[in-house]
Amino acid sequence: MKSVWRIAGGMMCLSALFIFGGCQAAPVSSGNTAAVATPSPASSATPAANGRAAGSNLPVTLPVLDAMFADESFAADLKSQLQLTDEQIERLRKVAREETGSLRETETGEHGGTTTAATARAAEQIKSVLGDERAARFSEFVSARWAGGGGEGGTTAATVGGKPNAVPTDTRIVVNAPAYRMDVFENGQLVKTYRVGIGYPEFPLPTGLRRANTIIFNPTWTPPDEPWVESPSSKVKVGEKVEAGSPLNPLGPIKIPIGLPSLIHGGKAAAKLGSFASHGCVGLTNAQVQDVARMMAKIGGAQLTEEEMATYAKNRKETKEVKLERPVPVELRYETIVVEDGKLYIYRDVYDRDTNTEANLRAVLEANGVSFDSLSEAERARVSGALRQMARDAKGNPTDGAPEAAPSATPEANNKNASNKNANKNANDNANKKTDAEGGKVTRTVKGQKEIVIELAALRGKGYPAPVALDAGGGGAGKAAGAKKGKRG
Repeated sequence: MKSVWRIAGGMMCLSALFIFGGCQAAPVSSGNTAAVATPSPASSATPAANGRAAGSNLPVTLPVLDAMFADESFAADLKSQLQLTDEQIERLRKVAREETGSLRETETGEHGGTTTAATARAAEQIKSVLGDERAARFSEFVSARWAGGGGEGGTTAATVGGKPNAVPTDTRIVVNAPAYRMDVFENGQLVKTYRVGIGYPEFPLPTGLRRANTIIFNPTWTPPDEPWVESPSSKVKVGEKVEAGSPLNPLGPIKIPIGLPSLIHGGKAAAKLGSFASHGCVGLTNAQVQDVARMMAKIGGAQLTEEEMATYAKNRKETKEVKLERPVPVELRYETIVVEDGKLYIYRDVYDRDTNTEANLRAVLEANGVSFDSLSEAERARVSGALRQMARDAKGNPTDGAPEAAPSATPEANNKNASNKNANKNANDNANKKTDAEGGKVTRTVKGQKEIVIELAALRGKGYPAPVALDAGGGGAGKAAGAKKGKRG
């Protein structure tokens, strides 16, 4: 039962925005939006220099496709715009649903799949149904629809752009998936930071500029038509609505739609923050999402008092929507190389986007007024080594296609592989010790580490701001510096 509900906690993003009413983001009034609705020129969604350009070439996986089919208009658009037949649409729907139902999370909090593998499986299945030419058009159509939030709370790719690590000058929320971090900016000032859970590799968070229009308290949840729902130990049934406030409802007390099929929502255990925890959503603890709702209501001009919050929390079976007077921009980034508060952070490439490269590093340094070639030879070597160490996928394996040696069938080969593995381990340990001694902070387990931090004198005083009033999910905010070092990775 425990494993079933761990899966349920991630599966809800597939159905939460489509299956039941009241979860669609409703239009907002056209009141004064100048303070929050217009992106600042200096603020970018994911720049091409440090990840895929926002909205372009988002990976099409079968779970993403499954979520698209939950929108009734999607199938109709496939018929009218791509001229797909009913039979082709049903075959695509079937393979997408089967893939989603097979997703499983490991007990260690790592994940069993990768974005690259999921994208390849999807491409193969889609081609088998549509053929090469039509499959390419289909993938472009799905990618564009996903980038735009399905028309609900999203923007087009052309509306975003800029330099890496851009610091907003307006009011907005910024989520950087590889850092498992969400920031709230108010008039260009960082006021609060949260540690979050992110989408599984098979259902990654998209990139681009979204917007939040509504805060939904006590959302209901309807289990999707997936194999895991009808398991012998399951206490819910397909299509049978789970009431708001029920312990079986994985959405938590609040959800905030940010464009189909993504949400910011509660319901996560603190242990799930800093890891894969959902299908295309930003996951928070219940206490965190309540705090986010307060802040979003404030910056979005909604009338939401503490008394009302207390009433909604008490009457957990009553769903309540609070419309924001001004839509709040939510910028979804994928930046694995970040200059932050004078230090260089290199994060694991969790969605296999090949971002930890020297070219991207140079772009990030240059955006902060530092040339890679101006670094000392020792600094360049240290940074290049860190890039190689962090060029790892969601499973912690190298993304260059050279995984660690596997055991062989013969004892002689096994002994040779064990010797090579020990040699590689010693080399990694030595590299880590050298990095520590020269100012880079890394963990001892290379496969499990999620970031490397390097201090470079040329970056002192530069970069994106350090976390402010960091809420790491442990019941409240901690000191930014101390909590940050103790909670990441």
